[in-house]
Amino acid sequence: MERAVIAETALVDVSRVIRAAGGLVWRSKETGGAAEIVLVHRPAYDDWAFPKGKLHPGETEEEAALREVEEETGLLCRLEQEVGTTRYHDSRGRDKIVRYWHMTPVDGALAAANEVDDARWVSIEEALSLLTYPRDRDLLSGLEPIR
Repeated sequence: MERAVIAETALVDVSRVIRAAGGLVWRSKETGGAAEIVLVHRPAYDDWAFPKGKLHPGETEEEAALREVEEETGLLCRLEQEVGTTRYHDSRGRDKIVRYWHMTPVDGALAAANEVDDARWVSIEEALSLLTYPRDRDLLSGLEPIR
């Protein structure tokens, strides 16, 4: 009788927390002064969200937020105050925590890049209707834009 061979499998810790950071990038419209914010569309998830992404090893959340916004939108930004944190389970079931900051663009031109197929300035009202996830709408609701 042959003995069954049990393959050794590496243990994967799916319960570890994924840390990420991003930005609510604001500007005032030139006419009327109404605020606009940047949203990005990610085709892999077919969603509209704020630019964000996972931290690289050794990177602070502030550094990751600035890097991710630049990578996804082409905008170099200045960090303003922190606006909040969201927590949810990602598509692999892992706990994910994302910290967000208000950001003001200081250079660059808005353009979709790096996992994003559309990036646009939208009014706050339009953002509230476009955002895919309630957690993002909750984060945006009630916030005052940087002037």
